[in-house]
Amino acid sequence: MKTNYLGSAIKQFQYYKLLAEKTFDQIPEEKLFWQFNTESNSIATIVKHLAGNMTSRWTDFLTTDGEKDWRKRDEEFENDITTKTEMLKVWNDGWQVLLNTLTSLTEDDLSRTIHIRNEEHSVAEAINRQLAHYPYHIGQIVFIGKMWANEWQSLSIPRGKSNQFNAEKFGKLTEEREKL
Repeated sequence: MKTNYLGSAIKQFQYYKLLAEKTFDQIPEEKLFWQFNTESNSIATIVKHLAGNMTSRWTDFLTTDGEKDWRKRDEEFENDITTKTEMLKVWNDGWQVLLNTLTSLTEDDLSRTIHIRNEEHSVAEAINRQLAHYPYHIGQIVFIGKMWANEWQSLSIPRGKSNQFNAEKFGKLTEEREKL
């Protein structure tokens, strides 16, 4: 089976994007801006940070350092987004830069050298770096969301449903094999 690294990476990024969006949909709007304390981040602040990172890292990805002069990283941690609409615009703008860049790359680009904070990375390493960074923060979003959802709808296999899930998955496989 031939693998397509870029296609796989894009699929993973889209999966984590969807997890966060399903979380946004499950909680009251005002909880997007809630902070446990002054050292913690609200969901909106995490979104702002992710979008700032995405915009900086993926703009002119192959030709300029991923830490842009115009990025104001410290300001990303100010809890100043006030509406869900504003938060979603910031969110979608960041993801658009990331996904547009990834879809423009070729497999030959994976071994090219880029820089992040003046540190050399292959394109593949830079993608892997962000595939670790973004899910880390999306896990924070999901964790906060679970605290505020009235009735949390699981984003994966619900508790106590593993056997049922596996029976359904393996049952489909058995049915497909029997058709052959």
